[in-house]
Amino acid sequence: MQDSLPQALRVAVVVASRRIVGGHSVQAGWLLDAWRSDSSVDAWIVPIDPVPPSPIDRLLGVKYLRTFATQLWYWPLLVRELRRADVVHAFAASYTSFLLAPLPAVIIAKLLGKPVVLNYHSGEAPDHLRRSAVARFVLRRLVDVNVVPSPFLRDVFRSFEIEADVVPNIVDLRQFTYRVRDPLRPHLLCTRNFEPLYNLSCVLRAFAKIQAHYPAATLTLVGSGSQDITLREEAAALRVENVTFAGRVAPSEIHRYYANADIYVQAPSIDNMPLSLLEAFASGLPVVSTNVGGVPSMLRHRIDGLLVADNDADALADQVIQLLVDPALARRLTESAYRTLGAYEWTGVRDGWLQAYHRAVGRHDRRASDHTVESTPLNPA
Repeated sequence: MQDSLPQALRVAVVVASRRIVGGHSVQAGWLLDAWRSDSSVDAWIVPIDPVPPSPIDRLLGVKYLRTFATQLWYWPLLVRELRRADVVHAFAASYTSFLLAPLPAVIIAKLLGKPVVLNYHSGEAPDHLRRSAVARFVLRRLVDVNVVPSPFLRDVFRSFEIEADVVPNIVDLRQFTYRVRDPLRPHLLCTRNFEPLYNLSCVLRAFAKIQAHYPAATLTLVGSGSQDITLREEAAALRVENVTFAGRVAPSEIHRYYANADIYVQAPSIDNMPLSLLEAFASGLPVVSTNVGGVPSMLRHRIDGLLVADNDADALADQVIQLLVDPALARRLTESAYRTLGAYEWTGVRDGWLQAYHRAVGRHDRRASDHTVESTPLNPA
């Protein structure tokens, strides 16, 4: 008689739905797509942004009330979905997002007796963990395994005496086509959202200098956010031409923008492990970026790309111009960057997630066992 096959580990992935276009939802989508062809894990999404039924769904269009309406449906959804999971895999960011999304998942998981893997992504971790005693307590005491995508964040966690394992982000190379740019044109791309920490203002100021040297240069900005109007006004004030504000683009379509560009440029002031860099590497775009957060751990200066100091628009422009003057350098950088992508493919990332899930189950079981022993009264002699 043949032994029965081991049962797949049931993993509830708590993350923003694909209605919210962002790094978390993209990573979660690729993770689930990969697990569907793997019998080791049965995974499903538990959205942090459930849509309430009509007429309550109308509250989603009202600031502040949308948070109340979402939370009203989010907590019961967690109870229903986490109850059938063997492991809870919760994505996490910083500040208020931490309190509204992963924290409820951790609380419900603990009440249901479920092990938790918390997948923290934010480059704002140094400030968030310094400010938030709640976050430090949750990460140290309630979470069974913390997972971060970069050595940078692992070191940040260690500085607060919080243990964390590194499992890199996934890049799906099937969505992108590597192409040598010959000739290399001054066609620039940036795919960061329009928020202060990504400093799109620096990109615009750098582009103004680049266009002074290359009048036909173009810049495409893919994204949206709170600084949309401000950035459009700044572009007008700088009198730059050929700037395209492409707006928000679905992950399934983003590859077209990389394919049409020749150089990728970004200027974040705070960052962790941007998926945009991996997408640029996969598309054959030479990259110029600010040297912040986890960026230098994935892009070595003058080996995989070019790095400049934070908020230095002149240096950013100079490095882009250097690529245009020396296309052989650009080709060497793109070839080296492409070779680094093996570490981010599913074949390399899969074992890291399996180990994290099984380690969380083991630690949870040991804690439960220790608690049972401590709670058992000794028999009198």
